[in-house]
Amino acid sequence: MKYYIIAGEASGDLHGSNLIREMKKNDPAADIRCWGGDKMEAAGAKLVKHYRDLAFMGFTEVIKNLPTILKNLRFCKEDMLAFKPDAIILVDYPGFNLRIAKWAKEKNFRIIYYISPQVWAWKENRVNTIRQCVDKMLVILPFEKDFYKKWNYEVDYVGHPLVEVINQFLEENNAASSAPAIKTIALLPGSRKQEILKKLPVMLEVSSHFPDYQFVVAKAPGIEENFYNELLAPYKNVSAVVNQTYALLSVSSAALVTSGTATLETALFAVPEIICYKGNPVSYEIAKRLIKIKFIGLVNLIMNKEVVKELIQHELTVANLVKELRLLLENKEKQEQVKQDYRELKSLLSQGGHASANAAGIIHQFLLEKKINA
Repeated sequence: MKYYIIAGEASGDLHGSNLIREMKKNDPAADIRCWGGDKMEAAGAKLVKHYRDLAFMGFTEVIKNLPTILKNLRFCKEDMLAFKPDAIILVDYPGFNLRIAKWAKEKNFRIIYYISPQVWAWKENRVNTIRQCVDKMLVILPFEKDFYKKWNYEVDYVGHPLVEVINQFLEENNAASSAPAIKTIALLPGSRKQEILKKLPVMLEVSSHFPDYQFVVAKAPGIEENFYNELLAPYKNVSAVVNQTYALLSVSSAALVTSGTATLETALFAVPEIICYKGNPVSYEIAKRLIKIKFIGLVNLIMNKEVVKELIQHELTVANLVKELRLLLENKEKQEQVKQDYRELKSLLSQGGHASANAAGIIHQFLLEKKINA
């Protein structure tokens, strides 16, 4: 069968690549065309557009880049019509993917969504679009099944794909791992220049308050060396790695992490963390009025309580970071509470089993049934 997969971010590329590998086990002759990244390409898909060319954050940034976004939409539609896939698989990335879903439904394509848009956070009315346009929805957060049930829309919970990714890393690297020569704090400032420039300078200032620790920045792949060198140059106990985020987390005592998937990855490595968010002031003020959730961090959202501290916008200061980081490094009671919460989190996210295999199996079965009934 022919599949067209669209992922618009680094996390989508990771989960898309694991899905592709599992799909090829069920359908070895699968012809897969994708929007994504290097991982999806390495898994066996033909890469049409890289996510680096698609990633725009916030309301003002989207407006500014609207001509590019519209051009990408036009190109995507033309490419799909030429390829004629048996199914379109959309991976998160709702701003783009829901527009494609509407159009593709009109063209009678079969549409599968893997990793639901966060409609429970804001724009809940998008559920109506999903119900009309998406033939099969596969969700990765345990509370999403009940959320969609309220809307009379049946979805499949497959488990969270990060659990298997991180378990595999830990298994493969367990024998080689050893205690680091120096105590380490991980800095995960994001993958886009505009978000890095907002948060990393504040994170770096913290390093001077903890001279006994080495602060290590996880660089985003694809961003030039000089961009980071200028930011890191003034600091003595700061270094950086690229494409080694998991290796870094596996030896870290704590982490300062920008909001997003990285917060969940950090928790699954059992690393105490502080969630750091600072965005464009206009985008932030608009989002604050629209978003209906109590927390911005996935860890806190899934657990429905503040497991890890969130420092958002004006609260993201050096003084606040220093205070919270001292608590994580020096307070044994706090450390034990965080680790206990992390264990409960992992148990919740493992309930669906092997997410990528589950998702690939459901997709394969769904398409077989459609073929039989056609």
